[in-house]
Amino acid sequence: MGAALALLSSLTWGVADFMGGIASRRRSVMQVLVIAYPIGAVVLTGVAIFVVPGELSSETFLIGALAGAIGATAIGCLYVALKRGPMGIVSPITALMSAAIPVFSGLLNGETLSLLAVIGIIAAAMAVILVSQEVNAHQKVAFSTIAISLTSGTLIGIYLTLIGTSSDDSGIWTATIARWFSSILVLGVVLTTVRKFERSNYPWALVIISGVLDAGANGIFQIASQNGMLAIVAVLGSLYPATTAILARFILHERLHKIQITGVILALAAAVALSLS
Repeated sequence: MGAALALLSSLTWGVADFMGGIASRRRSVMQVLVIAYPIGAVVLTGVAIFVVPGELSSETFLIGALAGAIGATAIGCLYVALKRGPMGIVSPITALMSAAIPVFSGLLNGETLSLLAVIGIIAAAMAVILVSQEVNAHQKVAFSTIAISLTSGTLIGIYLTLIGTSSDDSGIWTATIARWFSSILVLGVVLTTVRKFERSNYPWALVIISGVLDAGANGIFQIASQNGMLAIVAVLGSLYPATTAILARFILHERLHKIQITGVILALAAAVALSLS
């Protein structure tokens, strides 16, 4: 159950990133997030109340608030890194760190991994690296960009760990509160940095769908972590770049190079191995 939900969260994150990426080509990232985040928060709130009811305790509220602040900061670092360096380097670093932190957290909390699970984790790490590669990207990457990428991945990993270690009776309230706090922070940044919000030809459909799917993936991940080992759930969730790459191939007709196809195959193999472990 946990593995299946983690895979679903990975697929949902991949589709959300794909749509959000297209929307960000038409508007700035912050102009996309300032709409997508609150919409996702509203949807999550409805699900938390009527579909997946849970206990909203003071502890859950505090963890959600902390996760929201960390998550928003992580995304900010991620976009700075993507602006300064090639995706083929930034994306794998952040994805691997975001998976590694929950894995270590799970192991420290007493989770044990089978040999098949270890093989699956290694295959997943290699898959993320390969599927994110840009064949023609040979530009020199500054150490500061690497550092920002590591920071972003670490913060995302802490965010997922906080979501994944919330109490089993909290439903998806931790993810919901986190999304509200992230929305508030993003709104604050937009109000202080964006001089004019262009509403004409705004990609509303893409932004709304992206916001709903991204928030939904966070909620699904929280449920997955309540039904499976955090170390495995987090790695399965980190396979989202494969989904984005496949969508880009078939919808935008972007060419998948051999190294990326190998990464997709490895991602599928990792998913099978982790699901069976």
